[in-house]
Amino acid sequence: MIEERVTGSRLIRTALPAEAPAVAELHARARATYYPDGLPQDGTDWLAVWRAAIERPDGHVLCVVEHGHIVGIASFRTPEGAPADTVKLFQFHVDPEHWRRGIGTELHAACVEEWQADGRRTAVLDVHVDNRRAQAFYARHGWVPDPENPPAEGRHHLCLRYRVPGE
Repeated sequence: MIEERVTGSRLIRTALPAEAPAVAELHARARATYYPDGLPQDGTDWLAVWRAAIERPDGHVLCVVEHGHIVGIASFRTPEGAPADTVKLFQFHVDPEHWRRGIGTELHAACVEEWQADGRRTAVLDVHVDNRRAQAFYARHGWVPDPENPPAEGRHHLCLRYRVPGE
């Protein structure tokens, strides 16, 4: 598990329970960028979701802190029913005001480092079909369409897979 990773003025570390409101706010700002009609109001209490994710003993939430502010987040764990060497990246966001500054690349590298240390060999994720920016980011980092979960008619997400490099 990554305790802390310092890169220049950035610190990548595990998110703290008290940071759930800041994490939830960043999540909302990032998601708002790829919903053409605004964020769906489906009744999800995202603050409660993030509190639970941060406190989950079987999961992990990394955050990127720059100048005292959280500017990137990643949440992952083994999904229900998956092999132990598989991890699912449930959320991966960089604050839109901080895009194109290498934060996502550093956060992705920190995730991969942790997956390697945990003996993970495969990572999976779902990306929103309208989020072309994220799809391009993941493709640049080696993610490919998941052959076990091809796109289905009417689905709002694409399933991607990543082979975690061995050490």
